Amino acid sequence: MFDITLITMGKLKEKFYISAAQEYAKRLGAYCRFTLLELPEVRLPEDPSPAEISAGLEKEAELIFSKIPKGAWFCVFTPEGKELSSEGFAAKLSEVKLSGKSSACFLIGSSFGMSPRVKQRADFKLSMGPMTFPHHLARIMVLEQIYRAEAIQAGSKYHK
Repeated sequence: MFDITLITMGKLKEKFYISAAQEYAKRLGAYCRFTLLELPEVRLPEDPSPAEISAGLEKEAELIFSKIPKGAWFCVFTPEGKELSSEGFAAKLSEVKLSGKSSACFLIGSSFGMSPRVKQRADFKLSMGPMTFPHHLARIMVLEQIYRAEAIQAGSKYHK
């Protein structure tokens, strides 16, 4: 069975987000071994300078690198990434599986983004589109799209 890890910076606090995340994690269990890793965001001052933000992202990068499963295909969600339809995302994930990889790891960075080093390490950069979404809502959207991609690959009626 294929392994999928989702690394997120920060914890969900709102019950409705937690409930939605748990539901998609449960659903994913039918298609893959799914792991959600919530890593702590580096605490920054109220109005951080660019240097403070950069230093914080570098600290987060080290933690992220230590959590990417060995040999996993690594995909980051970033505004400058490629936009894919749900079918395109499913095809990309299928391509990864057919390449012989046994796992994929996705990353949603912190509210300040992610270190350029993390983006450079990525095998693929994916964009959720030009709109800006709340950080915690983005997590639910990513979980739903991973679930949808798995359902598409399995020929499920979930995707219409």
